[in-house]
Amino acid sequence: MPALAAARTIEAARAGWDAWRASRLAAVVQPTGNLALIETRWFEADTSQSPQEALVGAAPSVTATTLSRLNIDTGEPERGIRLWDANSPAIQHFVTIDAFGFNPDWVIEAGYATLPGAHSVPFEHLKDNGGTRDLAVPGEISFSLDGTDYVLHAFDDEGTLLLVFGDPTNGRETYGAGRFLVVPHEPGNDRVVLDFNRAFVPPCGFSPHYNCPLPPRQNRFGMPVEAGEKQAVFRDGYHPY
Repeated sequence: MPALAAARTIEAARAGWDAWRASRLAAVVQPTGNLALIETRWFEADTSQSPQEALVGAAPSVTATTLSRLNIDTGEPERGIRLWDANSPAIQHFVTIDAFGFNPDWVIEAGYATLPGAHSVPFEHLKDNGGTRDLAVPGEISFSLDGTDYVLHAFDDEGTLLLVFGDPTNGRETYGAGRFLVVPHEPGNDRVVLDFNRAFVPPCGFSPHYNCPLPPRQNRFGMPVEAGEKQAVFRDGYHPY
């Protein structure tokens, strides 16, 4: 069995799980939630489009936001526009996010070691045709699980540690490209708690217009992680892809 966290930590995780589930179900149907994304457009550095221009001819339920990234081939900056529809087909057909029941075996205490300097790890992304993007990894997460030692890399997602992981449930019970887990961490603390009951379907499990990072090799488990979200459920045979 996985190495368990202290009983008090497990009970705290259990006590907050229903509220977390409710917050997830509410978040994905928001006007700019994962189910609302209907288009992502990218422009070269010397071209652009304003959100107002992008909304010409769009329905009143559609809004636009901006984003940026570096071109995977040239390293040059690119600017983008995302269109969100508060009345998207995905929202109209959404039922729930299927999930495992709370599993105390997947509340795991782990060590955390800060990596010196500006450390980054190459992550393949869903739409990059095998290319990789370097993401900042501030530290390593280590623990033993059924006799196997793991050293995981969670990247810095705008100040939050985000773990992208895979396991044998992917493509069967859970989303095929892996799942995400936020790892709470206080600066200077050499311990973290991994509560896989809060593992969640990544944004690309709700809309094809995201480009999600995929689990690197060291973040893949040999055993099924039977905790957390499985997949989004839609009615009438609808699927976002």
